[in-house]
Amino acid sequence: MTMRLFWGVILAGPLFAQLPEPVAKCQALLHHGDPGTKACYQALIRSTDSLAQAEGLWHTGDYKSANELFRALTKSREKDPVSRVRWGRMFLERGQAPDAKAEFDGALKLNPDYAPALLGAAIVAGEQFEGAAIKNAEKALKADPKLYEAEEVIARVQLEDNSPAKAAEAAQRALTISPEALDAMAILASIDLLNDKRDSPWFAKALAVNPSYGNAYAIAAHFFMINRRYEEGIAQFRKALQLDPNLPAARSALGIALMQLGYEEEARKELETTYNGGYQNLETVNSLRLMDTYKDYVKFKTPRTILMLHKKEADLLKLYFQPEFERALTAYDQKYKFKLSKPVQLEVYPNHDDFAVRTLGVPGLGILGVTFGYVVAMDSPSARPPGQWHWAATMWHELSHVYVLEMTNHKVPRWFTEGLAVYEETAASPDWGDRLDPGTISAIKGKKLLPVAELDRGFVHPTYPEQVTVSYYQGGQICTFIKEKWGYDKLVSMIHDFGASLTTPQVIEKEFDLKPEEFDRQFNAWHDPRVKNQVEHYDDWRKRLRDMGTLMKDKKWDEAIKEGEAIRDFYPEYVEMNSVYERLSEAHAGKGDKTKALAELERYSKLGGRSPESLKQLSEMQLEQGRKKDAAATLERLNFIYVEDESVHQRLGALHMDLNNPAGAVREYQAVLAGKPLDPASAHFGLALAFKATNRVGDAKEEVISALEAAPGFKPAQKLLLELSAKE
Repeated sequence: MTMRLFWGVILAGPLFAQLPEPVAKCQALLHHGDPGTKACYQALIRSTDSLAQAEGLWHTGDYKSANELFRALTKSREKDPVSRVRWGRMFLERGQAPDAKAEFDGALKLNPDYAPALLGAAIVAGEQFEGAAIKNAEKALKADPKLYEAEEVIARVQLEDNSPAKAAEAAQRALTISPEALDAMAILASIDLLNDKRDSPWFAKALAVNPSYGNAYAIAAHFFMINRRYEEGIAQFRKALQLDPNLPAARSALGIALMQLGYEEEARKELETTYNGGYQNLETVNSLRLMDTYKDYVKFKTPRTILMLHKKEADLLKLYFQPEFERALTAYDQKYKFKLSKPVQLEVYPNHDDFAVRTLGVPGLGILGVTFGYVVAMDSPSARPPGQWHWAATMWHELSHVYVLEMTNHKVPRWFTEGLAVYEETAASPDWGDRLDPGTISAIKGKKLLPVAELDRGFVHPTYPEQVTVSYYQGGQICTFIKEKWGYDKLVSMIHDFGASLTTPQVIEKEFDLKPEEFDRQFNAWHDPRVKNQVEHYDDWRKRLRDMGTLMKDKKWDEAIKEGEAIRDFYPEYVEMNSVYERLSEAHAGKGDKTKALAELERYSKLGGRSPESLKQLSEMQLEQGRKKDAAATLERLNFIYVEDESVHQRLGALHMDLNNPAGAVREYQAVLAGKPLDPASAHFGLALAFKATNRVGDAKEEVISALEAAPGFKPAQKLLLELSAKE
């Protein structure tokens, strides 16, 4: 996804009304790409009007001086919103959306109905993919019905929400207000290209107004990018820059897009050109900094995979990521009946902000993984607090995207590819997938689930804080519904339908002989009973869970157990912090009833609980009962959640040896050594025993020698060395 900083740079029409006449003249020249534009703005620098001077400095590239003058203007004209809005528009052009928002907000405090400020707020909301974009644009239109840029904002948002008909209507309304609404023409051209037309007459119409309007292609590139049609997006960015090389936002977006697809050398060139040209927004700066760290990564290659890991954790993660990587590809080959044409690159980032920069160019991203065609980026287990997420489920989720994007030539609605990937997490293992969370329960109570034909909107422009998460949940549930009612092959057929450029309503009618509205009705009839218990009892469950916590603090075990058992089945999926299962286990243990304490933790684990401490405790309790196989399975499950606990690898290595699984023991003792243990001698010795059990005598001898180098007096190692030497 790329930030849309090429929107709304050119102004025309009613916005000129409150600008000095010389500024309006220059704006008109700019809008038409007139060769005299530069001279016009240079003349403004000599104006006696401070606002005109600021505009001149801005548009001749002296941003520092323009910024200082705008700051002085807002202080000297405290009651005037015009200078604040113009300053905000300069910030927008320079990729500084937060600063722009501050100025628009300041203008709205002075005049809540000031149309240009409402428009600015709409553009910022659109830049940040917030649901308020259309709301603010509609307010701007109410304040000034001739403000065609507001209609363009609405058109952009509608097209991002995969509603091309509504987008076209808004774009046409903009053109009715102003036949020279360039962004509206670009949006209509984008609709044509997204429908696989090779060209669009709207490009010619836009260029007839402004022959150097490169943003027409940059806007088309944006829509290709958010629809995950990355190569096509890159091609459009190149066209934009060929027509107008002075589009720093588009050049930055091109560099980031190239980086996302793994074209690192060209990406650096474009980003450095952008930076050296003075356009130093966060995306550009952070992306260049991230690329400087690539020297700290190592790539492991096979005919089908490229695994990129940070050097500090590569030895450890490779033991787990590589086999899971290959297992997922093999499974999807069979499920989707499709072979990928080239290796998949999986990049694993130990710093979450680096991952966020890798995906959008800005830190602070909330997701865990992202797919760009054959390139997948994700957080490392070390990037998040232990137990907060499941790295293997994230890997399977993202690798599903690789197949679906390739099979559809990247022509698939977001709701379906995300929903199918969510389904695949749980299909890989029932305890992997994300559970029904409190935010989703609230959305269901508030009847906020979207119709299937509009579900993309919940991913792109959320209107409430939890809506993206809710949309992932709903997409996954829809795919589960389809699989249960019509079979998995229907999901595969839908992939091919989307690849044939069918829309969601068309696919629903083709595959199920249902109108989307009837599909929604049947889905709700299937889904609502599945969550009825949780929704009806949620408020009571939440209150009584707090009450249970108080009883636990006071060690009133019997009362806590009574309360916990009463509410446990109100919301059985809840296995997050302070789950009923963990509390019941603690209460039973407090009473000395280890059997019941164990049973609660087993419920917790089976339902997907991820607390490393609780899972380690469960493993210990299973061992106490002599259930070594179950204890090993619990620790194996923990490895898919968090792999940097040396004690887990030590314990699991010993269990695998006891269970006659020396290959598993080899991996675990290698993991111990990869973590640079305080007692390397014991780890080398354990690995030597595991190698011996797999008849790898030479490797075993090397390890026992390493053990003795670390602890020369280690008698068991001395004895083993004699045994191994005798076999040679």
